[in-house]
Amino acid sequence: MEPVGRARGGPSIQCGSEHVDHQEHRARAWWLRGRIRLAGCLRRPRQGRFPHPDRAEPDAVVRGDVDTTRHVLDTLDGPAVLVGHSYGGVVISEAGRHPNVGALVYVAAFAPDKGESVGTLIADPQPGAPVPPILPPQNGFLFLDRDGFHDAFAADLPTEQAAFMADAQVPWGVDALGGVVTEPAWQHKPSWYLVATEDRMIPPPAQRAMAERAGATVVEAIGSHAVHVSQPGAVARLIREAAA
Repeated sequence: MEPVGRARGGPSIQCGSEHVDHQEHRARAWWLRGRIRLAGCLRRPRQGRFPHPDRAEPDAVVRGDVDTTRHVLDTLDGPAVLVGHSYGGVVISEAGRHPNVGALVYVAAFAPDKGESVGTLIADPQPGAPVPPILPPQNGFLFLDRDGFHDAFAADLPTEQAAFMADAQVPWGVDALGGVVTEPAWQHKPSWYLVATEDRMIPPPAQRAMAERAGATVVEAIGSHAVHVSQPGAVARLIREAAA
């Protein structure tokens, strides 16, 4: 989790995606630098990436990420904008009910309703939808196949950059797939959603449907699932709009 800037009296905080590390967020952070004030460095939620060796229950895994986010929010003296990419959308949907949250921004992210999880949202893909190259679990962790990473996750990035991201994948705990949202924050807080039109991890039609259900202000950007890397300006502009 990384703060991106100051907004609505407090920082904008990113809850990162599964599979990739914090390097992917630098482009957006540098785009924001000088446009809105940066707030110091915070660590992202980690339970979804490194579950307890004893294999916590799915709800406990997501709750750990949510608790980490809420702990950061507790330290703030004003409302924040929570930004979630991919699995991070689950975290902000649950953590976003915190009184120090003023708005939510989803970036090619899951936006679950009550009782939904990543697992339920991906359980019934539309015919013809691309299949993410997720490998079978390895000791309770999920990885994307390196050979399919570029096309599925970062097709609009240079080959070398995508290869680096594939090699630098952060293990994602398989239990996080089943963690459900109890009451989505988007029912109570204003929301924005950036649809990545070339996403091959979360199909754009699914993104649009979740955004519409959440009543979010929607913008679209031509980009892959790594749209926050390839189109940092578009993502940053949306964050600034939510922070206004």
